[in-house]
Order: sequence, then structure tokens, then C-alpha cells
Amino acid sequence: MRAVAYTKASLASDENCLIDIMLERPTPSGFDLLVEVRAVSVNPVDVKRRARDDPGGEARVLGYDASGIVAAVGERATRFRVGDAVYYAGSITRPGANSQFHLIDERLVGHKPSRLSFAEAAALPLTALTAWELMFERIGVRRLPEEDARTLLVVGGAGGVGSIAIQLARRLTGLKVIATASREETRNWCLEMGAHHVVDHSRPMAPQVQPFGPVAIVLGLNASGLHLPDIAELIAPLGHVGLIDDAKGADFMAFKPKSVSIHWEFMFTRSRFSTPDMARQGEILDDLARALDDGRLRSTLREIVGPIDAKHLREAHRRVEAGHMCGKLALEGFANSSGHIV
Repeated sequence: MRAVAYTKASLASDENCLIDIMLERPTPSGFDLLVEVRAVSVNPVDVKRRARDDPGGEARVLGYDASGIVAAVGERATRFRVGDAVYYAGSITRPGANSQFHLIDERLVGHKPSRLSFAEAAALPLTALTAWELMFERIGVRRLPEEDARTLLVVGGAGGVGSIAIQLARRLTGLKVIATASREETRNWCLEMGAHHVVDHSRPMAPQVQPFGPVAIVLGLNASGLHLPDIAELIAPLGHVGLIDDAKGADFMAFKPKSVSIHWEFMFTRSRFSTPDMARQGEILDDLARALDDGRLRSTLREIVGPIDAKHLREAHRRVEAGHMCGKLALEGFANSSGHIV
């Protein structure tokens, strides 16, 4: 089967940073599904692993967002049947989804939203799970609109996680949503996703946010180490700050006088440690699929870069690595032996 891998840590500017390879088709066992991959998306974790995690010459396959068709099931898998359309975010402890066939534990898998294309579905799982777990499980945002009318600030609203976090907050809760963006394109995207207001994170945020009242919840999704002093100034006493990045150079003591709670979210925790509630991720993806199918949420896909091959994955990695993303990029289909995309 066709796959895309990397053999050494390097930047996306290296024309050999990702290469096309051939691998044996795997066989599912236990809780695994064998998925025929139809589309994948690229996330910062792909870029970071390719640039920093040197496999020492071994061909390592990345890819943590995928959608496709179940081709075979392990003997303990009961949630899906051959032919089911699925979407999922995978695990960092196993080979990734940038291959024609991919093994994935069914507990991490959701039924693909029927209204979405494979590319539209592949753009969502990792970012949607991250936003959902951070807001509803870590911070404890209440789902019913009438039960939670606090103000939420999404720092980095145009990125993959920010794009779906804005939607979750606006469509599934009663939160007032303020997003941050520094360009006209990203500002307009945040408004399109449902933000009530957008402020510029390239300038001091606290003075811009203050007219909208106290901010009870902040999601720091990008460059958190840079923005934390501003967040500490604008966050309300007893507030909540959710973080997903490395927050380099951060001084969290600034939050102590306000008794602010800090919440970390790492979407791969459940799969990495095989937590007892690992199946919760599949359940969340099914909940999201229902909201996508009934029109409450929409895909954050902005562009299909091309088919799933080294050339187009390098281009997607280059654009994610540049750090100016607006929504998500996806790749769809593999070339067959005649060169046609299937």
C-alpha cells in the first residue's frame, strides 16, 4: 500500500522531509479497525514531530486526522462494520494515517457526518476533540444555552482549534464569545465561525476586551507564553484559563492573586495512557457528527491541497509550519497504479 513517511528530523523546506513509500497492508486484531483512508488533515503536531522527533533513518508515518471506510475489523471490535464511513484523530503511539490503510482502535473512532465529504470530515477530529475536552471536560462549561452566560475569550480564534471552539461555544452554549485575530482575513473568519466580537492580539488585549465586561474563561491556543501577561490582566477573579500549547517562558504566578484555575488539554492523553474512559473520544465524535449533520456546526476546512502524497503533504506542512493558518487544510485520495486519484 502507498504511504508517506519521514526518515529524519528536518524543516518543511527540505524537499526530502517527507517521502513516498510502499508498506505491507496491516491486519486488524483486538479492538482495531482497518480503515481505507480517503482523506487526511495536517495539524501542528505533525509538523512538530517531523521537525523535532528524529526516527534515526526509520520510515515513520505521521497523520492524526483521517476519514475513510472500514475495510476489516478485529475480533473484539463491535461498534463498526465493514463499509462504515468513519472519522477519527488517531494516536501518537502508533503509525499515523498518511497511508492507504490504517489501523485504529475503534474506541477512538466516530461515525463520519453524513452531510460532509471525506475531506470536510478529516479536517475536524483532532481540533474538535481538543476544543470539546478543554471546554466541557476540563473547564466545565455547561452545554445548555440558558445555563452558562459567561464571557469566553478565544486567543487565536482563526486556527484549527479556535475555529471549532468558537462554533461549540456559540452554537451549543450561552457563552458570549470574543475571539482574537490580527489580520482582516482571520478576523472575518472568526466572525463567520460565530464570534460576537473580535480583538487584535498583536496589540494589548486587555483594553480592547474590557468594554465587553469581565472575562470568565480564556482559551490560550497559540503563543500562550507571549500572551499570558495580558490574559492575567483581563481574566476575572476565580476565572479559568485553558491551554494547549507549550506556553514557553510562562510565569503562572501572575494568576495566583485572582485564584485563577489553569487547565491543560492534550488530546492524545486518553489514547497514550489507555485511560478507562478512552471510548469517550468516539462518543464525542458521534455527538459532533449529529451537530454537524443537523447544521449546528460546520467543517473548518478551507482548502484541499491535493492528493495524499509526499509532494502535497510537504506543501501542507510548509503552510502549517509558517504559523498563519486560517481554518484547516486537507488532502484527499491516493493515486492508483495508473496515476488516477481514488
